[in-house]
Amino acid sequence: MLKIEMFLFTILLLAWNISFSQSSKISFETIKTFETKEAHQGIAVDANYFYTINSRGIGKYDKNSGEFISEWTEDSNQIIHFDGGVVINEKLYIAHSNYPGIPMTSSIEIFNKNTLIHIETHSFGIRYGSCTWADFYDNFWWVCFAHYDKFESETNTNSSWTTLVKFDKSWKEKESWIFPENILSEFKPMSCSGGSWGPDGNLYVTGHDSAKVFVLKIPEMGSTLKYVKTIKLEIFGQGIAWDRSDRNHIYGIIRKNNRVVKSKINFK
Repeated sequence: MLKIEMFLFTILLLAWNISFSQSSKISFETIKTFETKEAHQGIAVDANYFYTINSRGIGKYDKNSGEFISEWTEDSNQIIHFDGGVVINEKLYIAHSNYPGIPMTSSIEIFNKNTLIHIETHSFGIRYGSCTWADFYDNFWWVCFAHYDKFESETNTNSSWTTLVKFDKSWKEKESWIFPENILSEFKPMSCSGGSWGPDGNLYVTGHDSAKVFVLKIPEMGSTLKYVKTIKLEIFGQGIAWDRSDRNHIYGIIRKNNRVVKSKINFK
């Protein structure tokens, strides 16, 4: 039975990839919006719920009705700045940094998705930069570490130092890439704020405040991610999350009013 399911999944993925590669016009259509209290930094989604993220808190909502379920709020002064999130199995993983602190430090904070109880942490220290999002794809962790133009005098780096790092399941670094110049110019003066691997095997990323999603690939050669295309999305940057239980849908946020936006990708 498992072999049949894997075969069907492979056929569906192939069909999706053909649709993507042969479509000159690809667009996102807003399907639904939700009013929340916490959608200020990032978003995560699973089969039944979406999880809104602000700098120091998390909200859990019913994915169909938008009904508020529960929340987690910081009360220990150990959390400074949450960003993007992703649900893997029974755990909610959230990117965390000390933004706008210098030197930049980062960690991944891990919660039980059912109870929103904090259960684990993984610290990156000061080695990479400011962690803005993480995703688990193809049996590896993919983590973005941002750098910012406004801190150039303090760090001797700018947004061009923003890096995507690939880790194995034990958080051992495998490879890393920088972002193409045309994407960096869209990010400036901030950086890459959101990222999620799409069902087509491409990486979708967002900036800090732009209503666009940038599609990227791992390059065949070199150390710079390969630009594919730009697609408009009715959000204003920040975190995004593909719904892997409902493959053609992606979630984003509009931070100024804590709104969650569910969109569908269309091929023309």
